[in-house]
Amino acid sequence: MDTRHDYDDIPGTTVFDAERARRGYHLNMFCMALMKAENRAAFKADEAAFLERFPMTAQQRQAVLARDWNRMIELGGNIYFLAKVFSTDGHSFQYTAAQMTGMSQQDYAQMMLAGGRSPAGNRSKSEWQQPQQPAPHSQESPRHDATGQGRG
Repeated sequence: MDTRHDYDDIPGTTVFDAERARRGYHLNMFCMALMKAENRAAFKADEAAFLERFPMTAQQRQAVLARDWNRMIELGGNIYFLAKVFSTDGHSFQYTAAQMTGMSQQDYAQMMLAGGRSPAGNRSKSEWQQPQQPAPHSQESPRHDATGQGRG
């Protein structure tokens, strides 16, 4: 995705916008196919072969096979469509969210019961950047007085 958006700066958040929806269309259609019992059975019987029915990218197919939820979302998967996959696997939203955050299901559940993650340091990726040091003054730079006006 080449277009940058203000919301790309939110840590741990991938916004499902129109661009991502277009990119993930076939991935999400695969997920929707899992609403039918016969498709779930076919997928469980041979995942790679079932995925070939959908014109997804190789990266999308690999992310599905690896159950890399964060990568699927990055590649245009919508979490509500992806729910069809983890439900087919017999897993809950809580289990999957824990995997996505690198936590155990128990630790994730406890964190959520305690109010979730603190927003401190999690509002913007730019908060994580080290403040830049001012460039050293060169001899060519003008000198300024207390008012900010240049002095000769």
